[in-house]
Amino acid sequence: MTIKPAEGIAFPVTVPVLVIGGGACGLIAALAARDAGADVLVVERDRTPRGSTALSSGFIPAAGTRFQRAKGIEDSPALLTADLMAKNKGRSSRAVTPRVAERAGPTLEWLADRHQVPFEVVEGFLYPGHSVLRMHATPKRTGADLMAYLLAAVERAGIDLLTSAHVVALLAENSGRVAGVEIERPDGARELVGCSALVLACNGYGGNAALVRRFIPEMAEAIYFGHAGNQGDALLWGEALGGIGRDLGGYQGHGSVAHPQGILVTWALMMEGGFQVNLQGRRFSNEHRGYSEQAVDVLRQAQATAIDVYDARLHALGLEFEDYRAAVAAGAVRSAGTIEALAEIFGLPSATLAAQLRETEEMAAGRRKDPYGRDFRAKPSLAPPFYGVRVTGALFHTQGGLEIDSEARVLRGDGQPLPNLFAGGGASRGVSGPECDGYLSGAGLLSAVTLGKIAGETAARLSYAERPLPDARVKSS
Repeated sequence: MTIKPAEGIAFPVTVPVLVIGGGACGLIAALAARDAGADVLVVERDRTPRGSTALSSGFIPAAGTRFQRAKGIEDSPALLTADLMAKNKGRSSRAVTPRVAERAGPTLEWLADRHQVPFEVVEGFLYPGHSVLRMHATPKRTGADLMAYLLAAVERAGIDLLTSAHVVALLAENSGRVAGVEIERPDGARELVGCSALVLACNGYGGNAALVRRFIPEMAEAIYFGHAGNQGDALLWGEALGGIGRDLGGYQGHGSVAHPQGILVTWALMMEGGFQVNLQGRRFSNEHRGYSEQAVDVLRQAQATAIDVYDARLHALGLEFEDYRAAVAAGAVRSAGTIEALAEIFGLPSATLAAQLRETEEMAAGRRKDPYGRDFRAKPSLAPPFYGVRVTGALFHTQGGLEIDSEARVLRGDGQPLPNLFAGGGASRGVSGPECDGYLSGAGLLSAVTLGKIAGETAARLSYAERPLPDARVKSS
C-alpha cells in the first residue's frame, strides 16, 4: 500500500475522524467517536459492509457483564485476563491484554443500552480455555446478525458510511502524521479526503497469499475463510509510517468447516462429546485443545480432511446455531442408525470407526486413558443414531498486526505513538501471542469490539485537540 506526501495537498473534504473498514471494529469505532461528539466517516471497499465479522460465529467473550450476573455466572476481567494469558503462554501484550479484558464488558453493555444491540450469554457448553460461560452473542448467534445490528446503529446515529470506496493510499507529513487518504471508486475515479485522526480497522493479511506464506507457511494451502479484502493494508501502511508489526505468526484457524460446502460447523459438537477421525477412521488429536490449532491437525491428514462424528443429542445442540442449520440444509450433515452405516456414508473403514467409538466409550467410563490427553468422562458417550460432517481446516483471520498501546495508538519502534494513527481488531496486535495455539475462542471479536471502542474514543479526543469543534464534549461510557 502506498504512502504519499501530504505537503501542498488541499483536501476538498476533511473530517475529524476517518475510519478505514466497515466491519465490527470500524463500525464500533465510529459509534464511539460519534458518542464522544466527533463527526465520523467510515470508508468501506465493499458495496455492502460485511468483513470477517459476518463470516464469524459472532461470539464475543466478556467478563463481569450484567448478562452474566442475570444467569448467576461469576466472572471478572482479571479472570478473563488470566485465561487469555494462560492460552497464549503469557506472550501477548501485557499493556493491551488486561485493558481489553477490562473494557469488554462495559463495551457490550454500552452497545446494548446506547445502540440497541441485544446480547445474551451463550449457554450449554464451555469453549476451550474459558473458565466460565462468557460468550455473548446476538439472538441468531451469527456474525452476520451482529453486523446487521451494528449497521442499523450506525444508520440511526447518522454516521456517514462510504461504500464501494477502496483506500489506495495514505497521505502523510514528514512527522508521520496522516493528513488524509486517497480513495478509488469502482469506475477508477479517485478522490481525496482529509482527516484529523485515522483509525485502521481493515483487519489483517489473511487474504494476501504472499504474506500468509511468509508469516504462517503452515496455512499457505488452507482454505481462507475470511474476507478477501484483508490484504494487510493496515500492517503495510503502519510499517511504512514507522510503526512495527508484532506477533505476525499468530492467527485463528478452525478445524471444522464443512467441505466442500464452506460452512462453519460449531465446535460445540466436539466440546460436548463428539470427536474427529481422518479418512482411515482414526482419531488423530485432542479435540479439546482448541479449534484454532485443530485446523493445523486436520490439514495434516490425508486430503486435508476429517469427519466430525457425533449423535442426535449433539445434533439437537447444533440446530441452535444458524450456521449449523445452513449446513444441514446444504446436505453436509449425514446420519445413520449404526456407526458402521455412518462409516459407509463417508467411505471410512467401518471396523476401525466402530473401534474408535468403543474406545471413546471406555474413556468416558474411566476404563481407559486417551493417548492424546482428552478427558471424555465429563460428557455422555455417543449413542445411535449417529451423525457426521466432512470438514477441513481453514484460516479465519490473522492475529498479529501493528503494535499499539492501551489507547489503541499505533507505536513506533521506539515505543512512542505515531501522531494520529490508531488501530484495532485484525489491524493491530491481538491478544493471542505469536502462534495459533495462543488463540482463545472469541479473541478476534474481543479485540475488534473492544479496541474499536477505545480507538474511536481516543481518536475523537485527538480530533478536538487538532481541530476544536464547537461545544464538543467527551462523554464517558
